[in-house]
Amino acid sequence: MQQTFRITDEDGIHARPATALVNTANKFKGAESFAEANGKKVTLKSILGVLSLGLEQGDTISIIVEGEGESEALQALTDVMVNEGLGEINA
Repeated sequence: MQQTFRITDEDGIHARPATALVNTANKFKGAESFAEANGKKVTLKSILGVLSLGLEQGDTISIIVEGEGESEALQALTDVMVNEGLGEINA
């Protein structure tokens, strides 16, 4: 399952929101979560991986979840992106 977002936070995705995403991804042990942006794909279970994407306002990020509980995991990660004001769903 996959959802694409456009980054709306003027600071992009820095340490605090990256930590929120990583902590959420790590709650779902049976699912593998990835972030893909600018031609690079990293695990969402690593803070350094997420920060290495260098996401800034206006960039697009795809969150991909595969495995057990993927729909719940994707919904939880979507909630973090939207509720933390990081990005909006890019239809």
